[in-house]
Amino acid sequence: MGQPTPARSDDWWRSAVIYQVYVRSFADGDGDGTGDLAGVRARLPYLAELGVDALWFNPWYLSPMKDGGYDVADYRSIDPAFGTLAEAEKLIAEARELGIRTIVDIVPNHVSDQHPWFRAALAGGPERDLFHFRPGRGEHGELPPNDWRSEFGGPAWTRLPASPDPVQDGPSRSADTGGDWYLHLFAPEQPDLNWAHPAVRQEHEDILRFWFERGVAGVRIDSAALLVKDPRLPDFTEGRDPHPYVDRDELHDIYRSWRAIADEYGAVFVGEVWLPDTERFARYLRPDELHTAFNFSFMACPWDAARLRASIDETLAEHAPVGAPATWVLCNHDVTRTVTRYGRADTGFDFATKAFGTPTDLALGTRRARAAALLSLALPGAVYLYQGEELGLPEVEVERELIQDPMHARSGGVDPGRDGCRVPLPWAADAPYAGFGSRRTPWLPQPDGWADHAVDRQLDDPGSMLSLYRRAIRLRPAFGDGPLTWLPAPDGVLHFARAGGARCLVNLSDTPAALPDPAGILLASGPLDPDGRLPQDTAVWLRA
Repeated sequence: MGQPTPARSDDWWRSAVIYQVYVRSFADGDGDGTGDLAGVRARLPYLAELGVDALWFNPWYLSPMKDGGYDVADYRSIDPAFGTLAEAEKLIAEARELGIRTIVDIVPNHVSDQHPWFRAALAGGPERDLFHFRPGRGEHGELPPNDWRSEFGGPAWTRLPASPDPVQDGPSRSADTGGDWYLHLFAPEQPDLNWAHPAVRQEHEDILRFWFERGVAGVRIDSAALLVKDPRLPDFTEGRDPHPYVDRDELHDIYRSWRAIADEYGAVFVGEVWLPDTERFARYLRPDELHTAFNFSFMACPWDAARLRASIDETLAEHAPVGAPATWVLCNHDVTRTVTRYGRADTGFDFATKAFGTPTDLALGTRRARAAALLSLALPGAVYLYQGEELGLPEVEVERELIQDPMHARSGGVDPGRDGCRVPLPWAADAPYAGFGSRRTPWLPQPDGWADHAVDRQLDDPGSMLSLYRRAIRLRPAFGDGPLTWLPAPDGVLHFARAGGARCLVNLSDTPAALPDPAGILLASGPLDPDGRLPQDTAVWLRA
């Protein structure tokens, strides 16, 4: 078998395995029930043994936590529940000593309603221009300024109470600011910023430099296609082109300026870009804009050979013109965990279809998730691994009264929300709270049987999901850095080779598939049948 060509160190992100850390649920270092940076630092050897190249941290900044930290009050300080800025700097440095880079999350569309800018805006200061305040419609301004809907359900506008004190601070403002509405595409506690204002752009460029100076190797951009709004704030019309707040052309100038800053530090960007138009999607990945973007079509794709192959082909095709690497994601902090999703009748993912009490076959889902792990790790590009996926954790149906995700409340209690994939990790089967922390009940309850998935138990089991991921990540360089070539296979079987010589077969059909070279097995997601064939819902890696 030929040896893969070593990647340049500054191109690490093109083929990296990046581990997503949701700090609140990763490991509790001080035992208060909330994950923290001390917990992450203590588990860095585990992550190094797993073999990941980088860690992506969900927001760890000062926040009221109305949306899991995506309501940021101060980007230059760490939330006290997680630790301190000095601890974050130590974590970045300690991880780097182990060969692990750090990616942080920036949420440019909005801030917390406790951010100093918004509090000053509510007091009638000039900071009002940094947000979208508008008078309401209707005879008394009682109707929202337009018909936009929040991503969490309900109107995207909240009305302020009438102010008894007139504000006289410039001709562009009404004498009475009371009764105006402000825009929030997410929760009311997350007012949208006005990206037409130069101060908003300057502040975010300064935030990027702040974290790059502290050794951060990259930034993940939350809701990257939502920042810019049509200044007229018109009603939404289905099929309107351009959309009033999604994928506006003005965004690209913002990201070009960000790219120039990243290039100074050798840092990279990954954008959260949900767009159905592949040509529009690829624009964000031009050489002077973002380095990579999340591949949501693959993540949401059903467990179906034809659909998966189409998703892979389309993903590679849309990245090819701009020379950007694809990213492969099976799960993250917002979507149903993989073993649960693949164990349901509908194996795709759509926020609109989430419901309480959905029947799930976890044994089936786990078998498919093991095969999907080998599939995604064999594809060209970078792979994102959400914490707990390497343990085969299922989605948890959190009791309604304990759900904290605003998506649940804003849906009127219909949507179960996203807390089910955010339950704190199990580390030690026989320790209190499965080793997450020792003194206090975790912020989300761990269900019965959670300890069965604990790290220490899986480390001793060569057939565990954790053992599979560790071996797969170690063997992944055998595929090399080159393109993918599809090879002949029966219906329902995916079979491809990579430039490094290794091949991957995934059997999604209901018939066992013969292997071209059973003696050349590098790794299998499950046992072969008695005749040496690849069973249904099983994947295998083969040597050249």
